[in-house]
Amino acid sequence: MIENLRYDGPLAERRRVAERLRAAGLGDTAAESKADLFALAAAAIAPKLAFADAPRPAAFFVPGRIEVLGKHTDYAGGQTMVAAVERGFALLSAARSDDCVEVIDARRGESAVFRMDPELTPRAGHWSNYPMTVARRMARNFSAARRGATIALASDLPPAAGMSSSSAFLVGSFLALDAVNQVSGEGAFRRDIQSLTDLAGYLATIENGQTFASLAGDRGVGTCGGSEDHTAILCARPGQISQYGYCPVRFQRAVAIPPGHSFAVGVTGIAAEKTGAAMEKYNRAARLVSVIMERWRRATGADHQYLAQALASSADAAGRLAQIVAAADAGPFTADELMARLEHFFTENEQLLPSAGDALEHGDLTTFGDYVERSQRAGELLLQNQVPETIFLAAIAREEGAVAASAFGGGFGGSVWALVESQQADDFLAAWSKMYRQQFPQSAAASTFFRTGAGPAAFQLG
Repeated sequence: MIENLRYDGPLAERRRVAERLRAAGLGDTAAESKADLFALAAAAIAPKLAFADAPRPAAFFVPGRIEVLGKHTDYAGGQTMVAAVERGFALLSAARSDDCVEVIDARRGESAVFRMDPELTPRAGHWSNYPMTVARRMARNFSAARRGATIALASDLPPAAGMSSSSAFLVGSFLALDAVNQVSGEGAFRRDIQSLTDLAGYLATIENGQTFASLAGDRGVGTCGGSEDHTAILCARPGQISQYGYCPVRFQRAVAIPPGHSFAVGVTGIAAEKTGAAMEKYNRAARLVSVIMERWRRATGADHQYLAQALASSADAAGRLAQIVAAADAGPFTADELMARLEHFFTENEQLLPSAGDALEHGDLTTFGDYVERSQRAGELLLQNQVPETIFLAAIAREEGAVAASAFGGGFGGSVWALVESQQADDFLAAWSKMYRQQFPQSAAASTFFRTGAGPAAFQLG
């Protein structure tokens, strides 16, 4: 908790919050702006805690993330390279005496009220779908999850921009509700969730609806995603790019951001939505993998669940998979569509990502940039989830001197990251954004360009 937090936001308290944020790994500018977010959240929750014995709220910062490499690989058992951004959610959570949960978005000026109820019906298509889905799943998995909470939040993450604002909201909702229900002390939790990587895997199943160990699955939010986002949000390391494998989540290595470099992020203004018709486009890549694996199991009799498992099963597995996919009979996808998806996963996961990580680890930024460029092209040609705006931003970033640049997130909009020299970052951002707005004036009003370090994972202020 933040000790002695005053809700009228005195300057001394704000300074202490900023100092704590800096100590956790946020840069000076980011720490100051996040202290402002906590002040907004504090002002929003203050009227709810006006009585004398009001409990002090627990306070959390939950970041978004950059997917450096690993486009649509996590749910197939592959690997990704990720870093946390210095933008995210400031959340305050105070226990209630009943089972009601009130979530207040201090920036939107909106709120949602629901119960900690295993039969709760989340509101699909609305921002409250995420905390409601968390509350329902927690109430189903843990007997202790029955106490309500008042939660106030403020975020500076651009929504639907590929930085996992929805997963960050889900992670923050869990942390806020756990702070008042203490499910992390329950036997079922301790049995199945023994590390942060386990927790990341579990929170991913809250989002996608799957079962985690003995914790039964339930309705998710509707996306067929993996655990990359939740892992980055919970496990990222300040100043580093982390590489993780998935299914199950496991740490592989961390590589420091090259000295004198930082990330520039260009948000296209084209929303990478995961609702309605957009959800079907996002889920298509996962459904292609599911069909490939169904055909593999039918042809070989193997029980592999994930594409990475199948590829690692023998020296000739990649060739056998290609033959099986090429001979695909009638189904929801053509043989060409399945082959393109298989080729993308093999190229991204087995070739580009490991080699790019090695180059970065050895300080070979030229080779690293070349591998990232190949990853971007594979996303365009094989995964086919890029739009003209992300293609333009990635290409022009390289022309303007970025070490590397790539679109990231689910695709069909969102953002592009560029690794640039820190001393040139402001000039780079000015030129990058100017060229983008000239090329795509219709998207200019909704676009955003900013600089960020590789920030810390989610943490509780104390």
